[in-house]
Amino acid sequence: MPAKEAMFYEQSAREKLKCLLCPHHCRLREGQEGLCRVRVNREGRLLTLNYAEVASLALDPIEKKPLYHFYPGSLIFSAGTFGCNLACAFCQNYSLAHDKPETRVIETSILVEIARQVETEGSVGVAFTYNEPSIWYEYVREAAEKLKEHGLLVVLVTNGYIEAKPLQEMLPLVDAMNIDVKAFNNDFYRQHCRGTLQPVLDTVERAAAETHVEVTTLLIPGENDAPEEISSLARWLASLNKSIPLHLSRYHPAYKFNRVATPAESLKVARELAREHLDFVYLGNILGEENNTLCLNCGEVLVKRSVYEVEVKGLKNGHCRHCGSKIDYIK
Repeated sequence: MPAKEAMFYEQSAREKLKCLLCPHHCRLREGQEGLCRVRVNREGRLLTLNYAEVASLALDPIEKKPLYHFYPGSLIFSAGTFGCNLACAFCQNYSLAHDKPETRVIETSILVEIARQVETEGSVGVAFTYNEPSIWYEYVREAAEKLKEHGLLVVLVTNGYIEAKPLQEMLPLVDAMNIDVKAFNNDFYRQHCRGTLQPVLDTVERAAAETHVEVTTLLIPGENDAPEEISSLARWLASLNKSIPLHLSRYHPAYKFNRVATPAESLKVARELAREHLDFVYLGNILGEENNTLCLNCGEVLVKRSVYEVEVKGLKNGHCRHCGSKIDYIK
């Protein structure tokens, strides 16, 4: 379909356009694409190339996002396109983020109609995921407005690399976010992601003040798994809200990284370090790890998990079945 004019840009020097969607602020001459590969200068207008271009659709467990404290045990219709505004050498979804997959045009009204149809299967809304949803901004925003009209939930699974203004305009439409903090280490972002850390921390802080937020960090041996780095990340998150769930996920070789997978024992050590500061720390990509959610008051199991088999067993009307305490940390 014809490319759509993008939001958040301005004229720059010498007939260039300056994109203001993310912190890269790409300055684009005629015909030039941004680092994300989906925003281009054509005849003095910034166009978005992936509007309504859908590369992946699935009905997923909400725990797969991962979101553990947001409608646990439910499903969510999930959609993604192509492109990304970071260039992570270890990307786990590189076929969408850095290649050009086959796509099909699905207008937002059709996406919403499908989302309404799968409500009968237990879906609570739509998650924009698989690649970076912020660079699909125009489509996601339009779809989110329509989803809210029908009482459906909107989830973003994002790297958090977005400017304050577009984020603030989107947040009222968003019910939950999983934000990927690649490392608590700016050198890691510069060396492996072509980005910087601070904008991501700013996104987490802004989002956590307005919507449900969970954070994921993919632990890569020798790169971002130092004990002091894990402790610093957890301490910073706790300064915002110690009940924000942190998901520490196991790295597997992918894309340009071929080092060995993260040892399970390393993840367990990291979990204990993070638990010194945070109420909820979960491990991802490890078979057999239960990842139960316990009541902070009495310690009984609220949500029992084994991979994507989920049983909500200790929650009743927003309270713990066992001790009666209010559970305001699970939606």
